[in-house]
Amino acid sequence: MSWQNVPRGRACHFKVAGACRRTALRPGSQGGRPYHREYRGRKEPTITTLRERKREQSRRGAVEAAWRLFIDKGYDNVTVADICVAADIAPRTFHRYFAGKEDVAVEPVRTMARMVIDHVAAAPAGLTDTAVIRGAMLELGGFVVAHRNWLAALRTVARRSSHLKVSQVAVPHEHEQEVAALLAARHPDADPSDWQRHLLVACATAAFRVWYTGYFADRAGADRAGADRAGADRSGPGTTAAAPDGVDPDGDDAIARLLTILDRAVERA
Repeated sequence: MSWQNVPRGRACHFKVAGACRRTALRPGSQGGRPYHREYRGRKEPTITTLRERKREQSRRGAVEAAWRLFIDKGYDNVTVADICVAADIAPRTFHRYFAGKEDVAVEPVRTMARMVIDHVAAAPAGLTDTAVIRGAMLELGGFVVAHRNWLAALRTVARRSSHLKVSQVAVPHEHEQEVAALLAARHPDADPSDWQRHLLVACATAAFRVWYTGYFADRAGADRAGADRAGADRSGPGTTAAAPDGVDPDGDDAIARLLTILDRAVERA
């Protein structure tokens, strides 16, 4: 697989929108493939100008406003016009960044998918494929712990919606082949169709899904227990306060559990 620069406006070689680290947020018109921004390396171009900072602020404001509405009113009851009013932006500005409200809803999934692509593509050449994919999954685990409230909201919003159909995991099955191809591209003359490499990716991502589901199931149980304790204490709001997003007192244990699951999954791949 080649990572050479492709002129702006050409259709991206990845067929799934959001899979390419160079992909714009809106799908392209040629066969449903996305158009990518100009590629400048692993990281997005540094925001330096006032215009770029304002654009990024507008985009983040739209995401935050949309998610407040999704949580309060439900995804199905929110329109793009509602988001624009809440974010104090024009519809034209909204559509500069997003094709529609579903694009906003899948932002956390897109972010995680991009993290995997970036991690694999930037991994040092001396690392084994197992070390690379393991590191990518651990990086994702850290993201999940740090953004657990946002991701928990995604699960709740998707569950309550009859229209929003979105994968809630970082590497959906259809992206696994692309990750395997990136791993193969790290080795000269490697066979992209090597079944062992595909099995490695499948095992690692399956392990992550198992951990991801269990992590939020444990959190839901803890939240219910906390609510019960709060209800039993009539003198106050409860004995414990919810940790702010990004600070999880059990985060280290969660990452250790992910590491154990990963090691079990990939040791025989």
